[in-house]
Amino acid sequence: MVTSAQCLKRYGDPNLTETQSKWFELWIVPDTIRTAFAHVRFSALGTIGFPKKIFVNKDFRPILEKSLNNVIIRGLQAEMKTWDGVFIIRQKRGLKSMSLHSWAVACDINASENPLGKTPKISKAFAQCFIDAGCEWGGNWQGSRVDGMHFQLASLPS
Repeated sequence: MVTSAQCLKRYGDPNLTETQSKWFELWIVPDTIRTAFAHVRFSALGTIGFPKKIFVNKDFRPILEKSLNNVIIRGLQAEMKTWDGVFIIRQKRGLKSMSLHSWAVACDINASENPLGKTPKISKAFAQCFIDAGCEWGGNWQGSRVDGMHFQLASLPS
């Protein structure tokens, strides 16, 4: 599991412009993905339609794109109801360490249906689309930290 300490060591302080300009990019989401997920509610704006641009870590962007394409190829688009974001600098809920969202190497999907500590409602087939692309799924975590909405980089590149 990738930790916030590992992200801090690799990427630096996410609050710094230097970190963001070196490691993050504004990804223009391809039309094929936006069309396939046109039904999705973009929770940050409260609008219907997948975002046109996503501020994401350069290491995570190809994995996120592959994950979303896997969902499309496997015909599971209808399972995604909300897109709940990638980048937000914050601590992990209920902990002192920083969330991996702080380095834009994690995303949340269907957040309202998959609260922290509850049995995930995301299907194993849907989650597998992200796992096969290089993500770790919080729905596989144990105990009170199971986090069915959460997908993150499975490992840091060397």
